[in-house]
Amino acid sequence: MIIKSIPSSWLARTGRRLDCGPYTSGALEARIRLEEIAALKQPLRKLTFGYEGGIYNGPHFSRTWVEDANHGVPFLGSSAMLMADLSNLPYLSKKEALSPKLLNLRIRPGMTLISCSGTIGRMVYARPDMDGMWTSQHIMKVVPDPEKIPPGYLYAYLSSRFGASLVASGTYGSIVQSIEPQHIADIPVPRLGDALERQVHELVEEAGRLRSEAGRILSQAVKQLEETSGLSPMVPSHSPMPYSSGFVSSSQIRERFDAFFHSSYRLDAVAALRSGRRSLTTVASLADSIVEPGRFKRIPIPESAHGVAFLGTSALMWSEPKPMYYLPKSHRGMPGYLVEQKTLLIPRSGQLSGIIGHVVMPYGDVIGGAVSEDAIRVNCRDMDIAGYLFVALSSEYGIRQLKARAYGSSIPHLDIHQIGRVLVPDLKGREFSAIGGMGSSATELRSRAVVAERQARALVEKAIGEAS
Repeated sequence: MIIKSIPSSWLARTGRRLDCGPYTSGALEARIRLEEIAALKQPLRKLTFGYEGGIYNGPHFSRTWVEDANHGVPFLGSSAMLMADLSNLPYLSKKEALSPKLLNLRIRPGMTLISCSGTIGRMVYARPDMDGMWTSQHIMKVVPDPEKIPPGYLYAYLSSRFGASLVASGTYGSIVQSIEPQHIADIPVPRLGDALERQVHELVEEAGRLRSEAGRILSQAVKQLEETSGLSPMVPSHSPMPYSSGFVSSSQIRERFDAFFHSSYRLDAVAALRSGRRSLTTVASLADSIVEPGRFKRIPIPESAHGVAFLGTSALMWSEPKPMYYLPKSHRGMPGYLVEQKTLLIPRSGQLSGIIGHVVMPYGDVIGGAVSEDAIRVNCRDMDIAGYLFVALSSEYGIRQLKARAYGSSIPHLDIHQIGRVLVPDLKGREFSAIGGMGSSATELRSRAVVAERQARALVEKAIGEAS
């Protein structure tokens, strides 16, 4: 519960509203603070250009999916836009995407993307690897005019504690919340000087470049693993079901009786691995241990030097993993929940089309943070092993095995034994170290991107806080 005292003058500024929302969101304080500073303020709509004035979302439309990348474009939803790894997006029909109705849903680098329905106000900066993707109508685009404002600076301001609270203040609706372009068009944007704005822009651009480079290195590592092992690239499957199941001998169902485990979704991957040039090993053989933490009582505290960031499994996938809240360092059993960089994390439950079975090598706040018991830990002896398993399990060969080993009908689950039995190529020496090093490098770049973007926002917030 938020308990807050407010001056009576604030009541007049909000039309004498007596509900808590306008006073606890931070929007009113942000607007007052911006009025107090001497810097020039311009409305957002004066700094954008292009279609619909440069602030727009898109029409509702039915979607036609295709499997072949030659006939489709990668499609980004409001949840997927937060993800660090964009290599496994579904494809929207290219014919549909290039129609006049949807043509302006294309992403171009430098845009600010804002979720505008459901969980509203989440923002990402359109980085190079997003170029040419299409979005749903649930993502609002802010297209800065580079002749008037550096795009990275505008993003850093809008995603700062000042801008974000003003964006969220336009929310309407009680059950499904939304914001529309007209609700943010007049947000005041402070101009803090060419030197500062350029510095902030360059930090945001650097973060975008690092994230795109991390994705490229991970894709290259997967390709190198496949080529070294004599494996053909396997087309990503965006929907694990339906897949065909043939006749299964009685000896094969001693381990598992469910049809999906014996479907072509998994069997095609396993057959290809066994016919490859290299022998196979298991995750359990390479890992030091595979651990599933127990549940524990959580006592959140305000962020402080005595707190440990606590993250859920969804946040592990984001380009900037953000804590749900903080826990005291002295919390009973805390060491068992802290995560090292060489500990891989695999969500143990969820829908098969979701994040279950997607491996994460820690970066950003995940390193040294406490992670929910819903993530199974694969503890590795060194960074090469962790990096190699990260690459192998990020490949389609790894993902298919992990998802197919989940059990349960309503909410499928993985356990430590099922993860441990996943097959990977048994590489040695330089080949193993090279691929493991690429996996580690990708996560290091993601950590550096988080630092750069936070530095950009900190510069904006400090400048506004100190302005008089």
